[in-house]
Amino acid sequence: MKLLLLLCLFAPLTLYAHKDKGVPSQSSSYGERGSDLGMQVFQQVAASKPLDNVVFSPHGVASILGMLLAGAHGRTRKQMVSALRYKKNGPYKMLRKLHKSLTAKSNQDAVLIANGLFSQEGFSMEPGFVRENKENLECKTSSLDFSNPQAAADEINEWVRNSTRGHISGVIRADMLDPALTRLVAVNSIYFKGLWKARFLPVNTKMKDFHAADGTVSAVPMMSQLSVFKMGVDSTPLGVRYSVIELPYEGNRLSMLIVLPYDEDTPLSRMIPHINTSTVRDWTQVMRMRKVHLVIPKFSADAEVDLKAPLSALGLTDMFSQGRADFKHLSAEAVYVSNALQKAKIEVNEDGTKASAATTAILMARSFPPWITVDRPFLFLIRHNPSGTILFVGQINKP
Repeated sequence: MKLLLLLCLFAPLTLYAHKDKGVPSQSSSYGERGSDLGMQVFQQVAASKPLDNVVFSPHGVASILGMLLAGAHGRTRKQMVSALRYKKNGPYKMLRKLHKSLTAKSNQDAVLIANGLFSQEGFSMEPGFVRENKENLECKTSSLDFSNPQAAADEINEWVRNSTRGHISGVIRADMLDPALTRLVAVNSIYFKGLWKARFLPVNTKMKDFHAADGTVSAVPMMSQLSVFKMGVDSTPLGVRYSVIELPYEGNRLSMLIVLPYDEDTPLSRMIPHINTSTVRDWTQVMRMRKVHLVIPKFSADAEVDLKAPLSALGLTDMFSQGRADFKHLSAEAVYVSNALQKAKIEVNEDGTKASAATTAILMARSFPPWITVDRPFLFLIRHNPSGTILFVGQINKP
């Protein structure tokens, strides 16, 4: 059994910056279905690190599995299709449509997605596998000499660094690459740069207290502005209430959603298990345009997540097994996934697009503006609104 190293690099991001739905319905878009699998992984990670900052890309997980799906066969393929809730007979047309939507010209200044297949020199991949990835995900292929693990790792890391504009580096370590057995490294990267539609002025940023999940209080830089945002209040099936506010980026196709427990003593762990793309979609029904005094911390976070355990817990077991992995459509050689990981980074500050002062004043000029102060642990999601795809999700316990 040969070795396949799967790298789910979820690349970076730099931002300048109810009801229980259960399993979402089959009417969900492909972007939402893939995002839901990634959200389930995030829920496991967040549950294991309730006091830490976590940043994660649900779409990154769906992308790397989509790349491998073209090579999967038998029970391995069935597990992947079932976990992603894709149609059995080739989801590639819809995946191609989703990829084109996310990388459309209207998003090109905000979202960069790159996919790469790095194979051992002389390793023969099935033409159909290479073709599907090229046509559907614009996947680039190149050959490396894994008998020199350090040189191969350096080359992959350089590709990652370039595709994420220098924000993610050092993803592959030489000790991950077996010089005799490594056959393929699959990489997905996502780079996001969103400029706020309603800008935070640096002069308004002040040091204010933030109440961390571990009970400590520390002074952090808090951005603030008086502007018009969509906001609302919803609740989990157990009656845990929370506030949701949407911060759109320029162009209105991408937004950050901030989710804050309504009661100060409610931990994020009581909300996160109930949030999926169906929940997020329904938030649009409870959010209304309001003039708001918004106070939110500048924050940055980075994380590295080993995906093997959470994906296995969701039923994706065979692809990690030397004895059961079936990638017949990838290569005639028997391969399995030895490692799956994701590295992510986020930075949020005041920089954003010019605010539309006329629109802001006209929409809610007569409303008494409430204060929304995000001074305790909160959840964030970055959503591609047309497809419902969750590009990034995270919990911030300590800005």
